[in-house]
Amino acid sequence: MYVLRILGVLLIISVGFCFLIHALTGQRRYLDVAARLLKYSLIFALILFALLFLERALLIA
Repeated sequence: MYVLRILGVLLIISVGFCFLIHALTGQRRYLDVAARLLKYSLIFALILFALLFLERALLIA
């Protein structure tokens, strides 16, 4: 679980860094990288939360 928290913090830092670089340089590719990172991280988070929910549901039953 600690690894996932560290990855989450690193993800937030990397997306923020991409937005900052885009704001400073104006190059579109950094904004595209940030959007791609956000998209895949949201998909991963939804899968993770679904697995946690299923684990809880199976433990209760």
